[in-house]
Amino acid sequence: MESILIRPVITEKASAEAEGRNRYTFVVDKKANKVEIKKAVEAAYNVNVENVRTIIVPAKHIVRYTKAGMLEGKKSSFKKAIIDVRSGESIDIYGNL
Repeated sequence: MESILIRPVITEKASAEAEGRNRYTFVVDKKANKVEIKKAVEAAYNVNVENVRTIIVPAKHIVRYTKAGMLEGKKSSFKKAIIDVRSGESIDIYGNL
């Protein structure tokens, strides 16, 4: 079985949501559905998941101006899942880093 959870999202906004609302964000496999994501989080972190919301972040075209000239590239698209955990429970994201 391939891994559904790829990595947690560690940003200021995601950290504030985790502290304030028990809401955690993960980058997940694009083919995974909400039920699979819920089971993977419950198995990996031993918590009860109440709600799962998913977002497919679109690819972005990147242009950077440098001394060598204009560099062009592309950021890949990815799927993000926002997980609501039952109140009183928490996920230790920083313990696995």
